[in-house]
Amino acid sequence: MTRGSLLVDHIGELVTNDDRDGDPLGVRRDAALLVEDGEVVWTGPARHAPAADRRIDAGGAAVLPGFVDSHAHLVFAGDRAAEFAARMAGERYTGGGIRTTVGATRAASDDDLRATVGRLRAEMLRQGTTTVEIKSGYGLNVADEARSLRIAAEFTGDTTFLGAHVVPAEYADRPDDYVGLVCGPMLAAAAPYARWIDVFCERGAFDADHARAILACGQAAGLGVRLHANQLGPGPGVRLGVELGAASVDHCTHLTDADVDALAGSETVATLLPGAEFSTRSPYPDARRLLDAGVTVALATDCNPGSSYTSSMPFCVALAVREMRMTPAEAVWAATAGGAAALRRTDVGRLTPGARADLIILDAPSHLHLAYRPGVPLIRQVLHNGVPR
Repeated sequence: MTRGSLLVDHIGELVTNDDRDGDPLGVRRDAALLVEDGEVVWTGPARHAPAADRRIDAGGAAVLPGFVDSHAHLVFAGDRAAEFAARMAGERYTGGGIRTTVGATRAASDDDLRATVGRLRAEMLRQGTTTVEIKSGYGLNVADEARSLRIAAEFTGDTTFLGAHVVPAEYADRPDDYVGLVCGPMLAAAAPYARWIDVFCERGAFDADHARAILACGQAAGLGVRLHANQLGPGPGVRLGVELGAASVDHCTHLTDADVDALAGSETVATLLPGAEFSTRSPYPDARRLLDAGVTVALATDCNPGSSYTSSMPFCVALAVREMRMTPAEAVWAATAGGAAALRRTDVGRLTPGARADLIILDAPSHLHLAYRPGVPLIRQVLHNGVPR
């Protein structure tokens, strides 16, 4: 018996995301899983389970990898519920409300911002999200972008510098000057706390030339590339992301055939954010088109106070199945292994030997219930780094 070992057994359906048998979810029936030192060290039939120091009886339930939310904006202050209500009454989403959150965030204390991130991170964990990426983007000056990332880094290693979210009001007539600030002093202050750099490449935000310049500066500083692209309409963002070797291009709501072909011929993940379409009354991305073309697809919440104030990956899975033509299996894979691919992580999003022991036990016999029973709190228990939460 190994000291500190934990056996999870009596698993009715174990989703491993090991596709050696041609099943992308790598489902194992009547299974067990052994954890040591926060890592999965064995999976197999329950009848062959080794001894362990501690045991969790899954009671025939389904066990999945923890969700990997690869796109979230958690460092902010304020509330935009009135903006949401206006959209539900028929107003069109333009992204302009971002500046409202910028003002509130700049005025907030570190403790207030930290409390918001902590609250939302706890919400996510209760709903099965064990890995999350957190962006800046509501500071939009040197000091507030740096402190946003410093606070985000207290909660995750996947932090993203999004100084190029929109042009702030004080630079409204001088966008070139703001790009210079982002590429210079802001990047220098933010880079020590960031793993990634991102740009909102969209009408009303940053065009392709500005986005290319900012992302190139981020790459030179050692940051990986991500990109908000093609949310509000067709544009150059997706192909720019592929050209620059971005780990992920996110939204992908309005795609041309050339965009799909570029993604299909690359290692760039298309991260779809159905919570944003739900909250803005916008058309949903066509995930079926992307999957049939061979594109790697991820799902994420886009949790933010304006256009997608949800922290629930199960909700996004259900939306993807209902509105985006994904099968339940495809949506679960996208919310776990797909998110890991979007973060270029190999230690999460799967339950195979060598993976981090991040897993969720459903109060249900199958992963199908995540879409079959939308809105129902099906997460019975979460293990993060092998520790029950």
